[in-house]
Amino acid sequence: MLRSLACTLVLLLSASPAGAAAMNESLDMAVPQAPAPLRVEGRQRLMYELHLTNFSNAPWELRRVDVLDRDGGAVLAGFAGAELAARRQSIGAAAATQADAALRPGERTVVFVEFDLPAGTLAPAALRHRIGLLGAQGEDEIEGAPVAVSEPSTLLLGPPLRGGPWAAVHAPQWPRGHRRVFYTFDGRARLPGRHAIDWVAVDRAGRIFRGDPDRTANSLGYGADVLAVADAEVVAARDGVAERATISGHRKNTLDLAPGNYLVLALPDGRYATYEHLRPGSLRVRVGERVRRGQTLAALGHTGDSTRPHLHFHVSDGARPLASEGLPFVFERFELLGTYPQIDRLGREPWQALAAGTERERLGEAPASNSVVMFAK
Repeated sequence: MLRSLACTLVLLLSASPAGAAAMNESLDMAVPQAPAPLRVEGRQRLMYELHLTNFSNAPWELRRVDVLDRDGGAVLAGFAGAELAARRQSIGAAAATQADAALRPGERTVVFVEFDLPAGTLAPAALRHRIGLLGAQGEDEIEGAPVAVSEPSTLLLGPPLRGGPWAAVHAPQWPRGHRRVFYTFDGRARLPGRHAIDWVAVDRAGRIFRGDPDRTANSLGYGADVLAVADAEVVAARDGVAERATISGHRKNTLDLAPGNYLVLALPDGRYATYEHLRPGSLRVRVGERVRRGQTLAALGHTGDSTRPHLHFHVSDGARPLASEGLPFVFERFELLGTYPQIDRLGREPWQALAAGTERERLGEAPASNSVVMFAK
């Protein structure tokens, strides 16, 4: 099981000007959810958030963030300039200020970290973070305490849907994508969609609907069987959230209704699988029921906060869809067909075919951002 970690500041034992010393003494670093490696396209990927809070009474400029192997000291990833700005989100700040490098007194900024290790390289046992700051008295580098890397689950999931093609829609850089949307319940902010995927049906020509595109039922995936990804127990469910007949008639929902109709399965490894936006009246199982891998649970729909019919799927540490921390997951197998380098082309153009020599059968992996896959029928 993943555990929540916070890394405390380690003071540098070097002569520093007074301003730099103040930065050493006033920067709080935290990794609320310990990372676990995720296999994507043959490489191990780490994905997590680094929270930085300025406890001083002076502003600083955040210049650089380096991720280090705790044991060997090798730099595994480094972010600066525009790349660092694109990964930052200052809590409570307006979107227009996100590119501002300043870390103001009392301000917390979240750095969204994702990086792949070299092919054939295993994840380190622990990480350290080196932060480059500029203050009124000059520059300094601060290193935080070790952050353990959790062991990944060994459970390989079955497909959540049959056949395909299915576009695996997710991208860590989207400001309003699942990856960057915090929800606060019971006095704690969480990221349930850290590894979430929206599954959208697409045909060989890249179309996602037939006939009138405004009709909900004309979306290609509408009504598709939603499948149990493992032998599991149903621990949460909701049905009865209404669905509009047209896409244009869809309305924004309250936070509670955002997942629409949903199901949550307790997986045998202690994690939870969540299925959202299910069609009204389609749920075939009830809370407390045991299900078998591959069993039909419900039908893909368009309830809750959904731009058009799709299946939202994520794995987390709890049974409440929006009050849990998202965890990595991999599928036992799927066939990789291609990708959408620009996801705004989805529904308008065919996807980009695989490069020559790319292995189509993927085993024990998660699909990369906006890839197009086929599951067994």
